[in-house]
Amino acid sequence: MRSRCIDRHRGRFPIGSMCGLLEVSRSGYYGWRSRPESERGRQNRRLLVAIRAVHRATRGVYGSPRVHAELRTRGHRCGRHRVARLMRQAGITARQRRGVKRTTTSSHRLPVAPNLLQRRFQASRPHETWVADITCIPTRAGWLYLAVLVDVFSRMIVGWGLRDRLTRRLVIEALAMALGRRRPPQALLHRSDRASMSRQGDCWDNALMESAFERLKRELVHLTDFATREQASAAVFDYIGVFYNRQRRHSSLGYLSPVAFESSVASLGVHTTGGRS
Repeated sequence: MRSRCIDRHRGRFPIGSMCGLLEVSRSGYYGWRSRPESERGRQNRRLLVAIRAVHRATRGVYGSPRVHAELRTRGHRCGRHRVARLMRQAGITARQRRGVKRTTTSSHRLPVAPNLLQRRFQASRPHETWVADITCIPTRAGWLYLAVLVDVFSRMIVGWGLRDRLTRRLVIEALAMALGRRRPPQALLHRSDRASMSRQGDCWDNALMESAFERLKRELVHLTDFATREQASAAVFDYIGVFYNRQRRHSSLGYLSPVAFESSVASLGVHTTGGRS
């Protein structure tokens, strides 16, 4: 392990200095380097190449569990712990988030509807329950506000709206997109955050949306310095429409994307559009 570390950095630092620092004799290092690579070592080297490819293809936001799921889909036979170990040794990690800004406020005098969902973030079919919320995205030109609706069944983002101001039009735009694309039944339960429906100061009442926004912030917003609202809007559209819904593997869905999950249940006779189940 220490000899491998020395070998990986031998183009950057003197070998003698690294041997002394890691308490490895020079003869021991050169003896290790002269030995033929084991079959296991060759397999690990090839697997690491595949790991790096998956990590790049998934925007650098995957940790080892999702990288492992993607590798298995691509036909690689490997264990989850082996993938985690190789990623750790190679310094491959999920991109890290920065802090977040709170956008929801409960200090209003508007009527508050009953919280019918009561933290039951499960659904037996598509379009049974949608949850909604609003967040803001910083740009150098000012805030960009994002309204989102998520289908509890598949975690699919079914509608979203983007505006430079926090208005009713923003929410209506997201809802109109969702209704136009998904055609839900009349029995749909639509639940939003405290500005509408939940108890003051209790983020768990809308934990599913909090989780969706946390992913968006960690995997896109906090990794990008947006110069304009237009740039941020295009990036959010790409993240939701291309990556989040179609590619990103969700642990709650058995490491399938929302689109793949809906396709899998549709094959069992559960309809993903329209008013029938």
